[in-house]
Amino acid sequence: MKVSAEQFEKLALEQMDTLYRVAGRLTRDGDRAADLVQETYLRAFRFSHRFQPGTHLRAWLFQILRNTFLTFYRLRERESALAEDGVPAWDAPMFHDAPEESSGAVEAHTDLERALRRLPEEFRTVLLLAEVEGMALEDVARVLACPVGTVKSRIFRAKERLRGLLRDYTKE
Repeated sequence: MKVSAEQFEKLALEQMDTLYRVAGRLTRDGDRAADLVQETYLRAFRFSHRFQPGTHLRAWLFQILRNTFLTFYRLRERESALAEDGVPAWDAPMFHDAPEESSGAVEAHTDLERALRRLPEEFRTVLLLAEVEGMALEDVARVLACPVGTVKSRIFRAKERLRGLLRDYTKE
């Protein structure tokens, strides 16, 4: 059974907030995130005939978003000016709702954000999709076009690297 263009559009647009949130975390810039989401939807609508009903539309859209980001936006990230700590100067906080009760909490979140940014893209993306967005491992595997075992391994390795980068906090 084929999904009509109207049905596809309705279902796809229901994912816009989630796609924009992920795009914002990937690009670290509101305008770039909006451009990324727009390009994602242009591609999704152009290739909607390739979407197979009964499969996970959200994962399919995330895959388009990720591939588009890697194709167009990752190069810009590499070219941007870096601060002394290696973090792009234009970066915005990843945890917008971080508690600001104490300077220690703010400092901890800032250090976590910096540590996440230092992770290789494949580790950062898998954590973003699985841990932050709460996607099922099977869906993350579809987005990344890899086996579920690879997703589990990347999550484990990403968390190990984060532990190493944040070892000062594990002592407290």
